[in-house]
Amino acid sequence: MATPVTRASGTVVWTEKFLDYAWTPEHPMKPARLKFTMALAESLGLLEGVEPVRPGPAAPGDLLRVHTAAYIEAVEHAVQPPGAPLAPPHGLGSPDNPVFPHMHEAASVIVGGTLAAAQAIAAGHTRRAVSIGGGMHHAMPDAASGFCVYNDAAIAISWLLDHGFDRIAYLDVDVHHGDGVQRAFYGDPRVLTFSIHQHPATLWPNTGWPEETGMGAAEGTAINLAMLPGTRDAQWLRGFHAVAPGALAAFRPQIVVSQCGVDTHREDPLADLELTVDGQRAAFLAMRELADRYAEGRWLAVGGGGYGLVRVVPRAWTHLLAAALDREIAPDTAIPQDWIDQVRLAAPTAEPPRTMGDGGDVTYRAWDGPGGTGETGDAHLDRAQRAVDTAVLATRRATFGLLGLDPEDPRD
Repeated sequence: MATPVTRASGTVVWTEKFLDYAWTPEHPMKPARLKFTMALAESLGLLEGVEPVRPGPAAPGDLLRVHTAAYIEAVEHAVQPPGAPLAPPHGLGSPDNPVFPHMHEAASVIVGGTLAAAQAIAAGHTRRAVSIGGGMHHAMPDAASGFCVYNDAAIAISWLLDHGFDRIAYLDVDVHHGDGVQRAFYGDPRVLTFSIHQHPATLWPNTGWPEETGMGAAEGTAINLAMLPGTRDAQWLRGFHAVAPGALAAFRPQIVVSQCGVDTHREDPLADLELTVDGQRAAFLAMRELADRYAEGRWLAVGGGGYGLVRVVPRAWTHLLAAALDREIAPDTAIPQDWIDQVRLAAPTAEPPRTMGDGGDVTYRAWDGPGGTGETGDAHLDRAQRAVDTAVLATRRATFGLLGLDPEDPRD
């Protein structure tokens, strides 16, 4: 066992019913990614002494916090239309969102898991809670979208707003813009949404521009940082740390909710960023540290995208579980042979990874204001650095003044 048995500081929400959220066999979002993650965490000894919270389905009233009654009824009675149309009613039956058996029940349990995490934190039973089954951030009030049926993160945030919280920060590191959660709270000044994602000119859903800043009293509380294809660990981390900490310092959240999609990885088949598992681990630890610094340690983390079913998602989300439990695993830790054997049995053509990291370099140079980008002599690196600094400045200029910050002062 690679991890010593110590008292866990966080809560894991898990049920085998998460595996019922299963699209068609050809669909890229497969429940095996969750199964392999929990198996890896157990094989490493990470979950010793941890009794997971076993959630049930969300109540209809909680689904109505975000979704319309007509949409919920449509999900309950959905039948796959012929021909997989591109724009069926409520998005149900499209190639991205094909109807699958017991869709409503499976999606309700996903929401139930994220709600259970929120409720455990709100009740003071734990400071940190993670549900890797959650993170369905694209679901809209009246439609399924982007592999997402019900928007568990938005529903949990709505529940928290009704149970003692009035300043909630939502941090989304999925490669795709967190459009559904942003939309749910675009006019609500009690919720700050921050999404760092691949540039909307290059990737669906083609939203998440810096100019999307919120409306009315909430102007400035929607923050979007767009990364160009090819962005690597050092540039991504430079961008994240140039925007998120300053925004949270100004907003003063009582809780941080993180969507931890790992489709930012260089091997992900659906997108074009080039992070390593090491970089993703650094992102999780950074979000945990922000919760510790600004929200008295209250941190609710959910999963999200990620389609490297064997080589990426299990390692990355095992690191997420470790971060929530204060049982960090070094990236050079060897992966147990019993897990490799299990994966080879289930996926004979896959080449399992051998260590918990990719050997990525997560050192980065902190953003130091407009014009502060130094030349390294490496043309590719210098272009990438200039690109991320351009993105940082666009985001800070769009939002930081609205938060009472100086967009050009790296101290803010």
